[in-house]
Amino acid sequence: MTFAGWFTIVAFVVLLSVFALPLGTYMAKVYTGDRVFLTPIFSWPERFLYRILRVDHERQQDWKAYAKSLIIFSLAGWIFLYIVLRTQNAFFVPHSLNPLGYHSPPADVVFNVASSFMTNTNWQFYSGETTMTYLSQMIGLTVQNWLSAGVGIVVAVALIRGIIGRSGKGIGNFWQDIVRTVLYVLAPLSVLVALVLASQGVIANFSTYLTVHTITGLPQTIAMGPVAGQHAIMLLGTNGGGFFNTNAAHPFENPSAFTNFFEMLAVLLIPAALIFTYGRMTGNRRQGFAIYATVMIMFLGAVIVAYVAEAHGSPAQHAAGLHTGVISGSGGGNMEGKEQRFGIAGSALFDVVTTVTSCGAVNSALESFTGIGGAVPFANLSASEVIFGGVGTGLYSILLYVLLAVFIGGLMVGRTPEWLGKKLEAKEIKLAGLGILITPLAALFCTALAVATKAGKASISEVATSAGKIGIHTPQAFSESFYAYLSQANNNGSAFAGYTGFIQPNAGNLGSHGITFADVLGGFDMLLARYAPILFALAVAGALAGKRVTPAGLGTMRTDNGTFVVLLIGVIVLVGALTFFPALLLGPIVQGLTGHLY
Repeated sequence: MTFAGWFTIVAFVVLLSVFALPLGTYMAKVYTGDRVFLTPIFSWPERFLYRILRVDHERQQDWKAYAKSLIIFSLAGWIFLYIVLRTQNAFFVPHSLNPLGYHSPPADVVFNVASSFMTNTNWQFYSGETTMTYLSQMIGLTVQNWLSAGVGIVVAVALIRGIIGRSGKGIGNFWQDIVRTVLYVLAPLSVLVALVLASQGVIANFSTYLTVHTITGLPQTIAMGPVAGQHAIMLLGTNGGGFFNTNAAHPFENPSAFTNFFEMLAVLLIPAALIFTYGRMTGNRRQGFAIYATVMIMFLGAVIVAYVAEAHGSPAQHAAGLHTGVISGSGGGNMEGKEQRFGIAGSALFDVVTTVTSCGAVNSALESFTGIGGAVPFANLSASEVIFGGVGTGLYSILLYVLLAVFIGGLMVGRTPEWLGKKLEAKEIKLAGLGILITPLAALFCTALAVATKAGKASISEVATSAGKIGIHTPQAFSESFYAYLSQANNNGSAFAGYTGFIQPNAGNLGSHGITFADVLGGFDMLLARYAPILFALAVAGALAGKRVTPAGLGTMRTDNGTFVVLLIGVIVLVGALTFFPALLLGPIVQGLTGHLY
């Protein structure tokens, strides 16, 4: 641990808060229909898009109509992406957009990829630079980065409208919300971030791949491509799918310590700002500050544990006596799997930033973290996107927890729970409970199925063969499987390397194949865990929108002070602990307490 490392963490928290507050105010104006400084630029394109979509953007929708529009929009995007990926080597694709003549991945892999990018997960069973063409990267994957991020944001906004609604059924108009999100929020931020990244060395070209000769005289192929634009929305939309296989560890995606810091800010900027948007739209900024304090306390706890664990190293490393400065308890800490240009603090912070959100971008190898350091991303995902979370998904997820905490608090003081003047009844609590539990249930069910079946075990790198049987034999192997389905269920996309669903092509095998079980199960895991909570969140919005507001009384529990922050943290930790702690014991925790290096 160093002063520079701690300073990086403190500076990150301060700058994030400084930038998120005004952006949250700006977004509140966008979704309440107020005029903003970009209105003169985007008002005409906004009207033009409404005419193309042929929708009445001023007509209020109830939660069912809103959900129907959202599902139709997402399904259309899934079909379009599937077709693009399955025809990426078709005759009409220009050579300049497929310079290496890549064939289309098999159907099961494309099903997984289409489901992944439509759900904002960006889980990748493939290497981008050896599988996807420039055309597929741009009009397929990048477009879905925009649209899936927009869907998450509009659901959060719709839930806020339901909370503050006054005895009405409308929660907004999906088509207006998605258009305004893309034009007024994602577009200007993406252009700004892309320009900064390109200025710092992130590549943006259509060049064919370069062939160079190394100092040993052997040839090496260096991938090119239009990276900066895709990388910008990948970060801002908390998508995480990298243009290159090594993601943000690749120098063409993350060239320096400055871009590493800048990219972390880009990932958390919109999720943090949406919390302040909630405070503005409810007319009670203290509500936003209370939720922000909740998620920031949990975020800092994760960062501190990860940094200390990686700086100290694991018991196995100390027992092995690897005091070389690369792996050293008192010197360099655990630098295995990390980039020298980012160091331990930059790697640990990046790891936490991208696992508390739905952004699976990584700048280091998570499977090379220590047992305790590796348990941090598990714990972050176990919180089910409530520590900032993805764009939109984080806010509506924690608001469901707020509803549950208010209900529990009301029971503790012996009166009907009230939230912003609205009495909470059994219907809202049941819907919130289902919305909270569906993600953990999906992750645990898929993990159990994967480790209990021969087809599932085929995807694990840590296997042993004995008498024709395949079996898991290390905590790392279980961690690979558990993390894979936990990541996909939380629409995160990061992974413990080794768990695979796709055998990559090579020069003599362009028609490579996938491991169908992992592809299909993972695809359904992502779809269920994305859209079921969305439907429950919208149903909660519809239920709350129809309630009348009553003035707060002397017995009303406040939801904007320190006491409620403690209660909310307790509820989140309790639910996560009861749900995932047994599974965590079987993987990263037992690994951290034993002599296993991996």
